[in-house]
Amino acid sequence: DGWMGFRIVGQMDFSLVGILAEISKCLAEKSISIFAVSTYDTDYIFIKKNFVKPAQDALESNGWNFKI
Repeated sequence: DGWMGFRIVGQMDFSLVGILAEISKCLAEKSISIFAVSTYDTDYIFIKKNFVKPAQDALESNGWNFKI
């Protein structure tokens, strides 16, 4: 309770590296903690609900497309 989840959308090949690291770095710079879950074909990021808007702003300002 109190968390919102986001899924990294798109086909991600196993050769791609650093996507989760870049997203977590972007959010860490704004002091936004995450809980990340990785699966074989995508990643999920969970953020406390009160940080959703700051997370969206941080991701969009770093060039990430973000939809709620």
